[in-house]
Amino acid sequence: MKAQPKKLFSGASKQITATISVALVLLILGIIGALSIAAASVTRSIKENMGFTIVLNDNVDQAQINSLKQQFTHAPYISNYSFLSADEILAQEEKLVGFDIIEAVGVNPYQHEFTVNVKAQYASSDSIAAIVAPLRNNPIVDQVTVHDDMVDNINANIRTITLILGSIAIALLIVSFVLINNTVRLTIYSRRFLLHTMQLVGATAGFIRRPIIGRNVVNGIIAATIASFLLIGLRWIAGTDPDTAREISVTLPIPMIVIVIAAMYVVGIIICALAALFATNKYLKQSYDELF
Repeated sequence: MKAQPKKLFSGASKQITATISVALVLLILGIIGALSIAAASVTRSIKENMGFTIVLNDNVDQAQINSLKQQFTHAPYISNYSFLSADEILAQEEKLVGFDIIEAVGVNPYQHEFTVNVKAQYASSDSIAAIVAPLRNNPIVDQVTVHDDMVDNINANIRTITLILGSIAIALLIVSFVLINNTVRLTIYSRRFLLHTMQLVGATAGFIRRPIIGRNVVNGIIAATIASFLLIGLRWIAGTDPDTAREISVTLPIPMIVIVIAAMYVVGIIICALAALFATNKYLKQSYDELF
């Protein structure tokens, strides 16, 4: 009579251990997912800081400047732009060098200037070249400067980082499935004789599988809940640092965390259910002698 509570405690202990193991695996996947989203946000921000500089002719008037501003405002390929007049550039340079430039050279040597940033999907050498081609032919434009080498280098580095993160995510997803599958299989392995006994008394395979899969789905939900709280806690801890709080709020906003958490629930439920299905079918197909 004393062995029964000990057996129940052992079973509960295995279940708790399995749930915690699944939660830790889901947490790792959640962290990778969050890092991937943050990396995508940073990548988009970097790309939208890429663009070109336009220097206008000396004889340009305000109406022509306003017309160019309207063109940039409504252009679908431009994320933002800024305009500095010749006097504003002069004031900045005089503040930087610490003396009166006009007094030194006699005239304002600077010209009106636009700095234009393109949207992320246009941040490539070919796209920017197509955008600036008509601007070079504009009579009020004196010079257009595009840093092609920098654009190509940034895009190459972004592709490399994306490939590395994608490979890590796929590898971890495979490893996670293997780990969760083994964890679930071990919990079902301890009940293999009970499954065989149920078959002997006439229980169908579907009748036996249903509660086992249902129990593991619940475990997957519990594990995802634990992993979600841990992930939220990690983000909160990272956000307590004033130096990184703003960056985190921009690169990893709450709606993105919600998506990662939802994905953790889906992955936890699906993997636990599939692992329980495969493991149960394996032991249901084995003879009594093969169970040893």
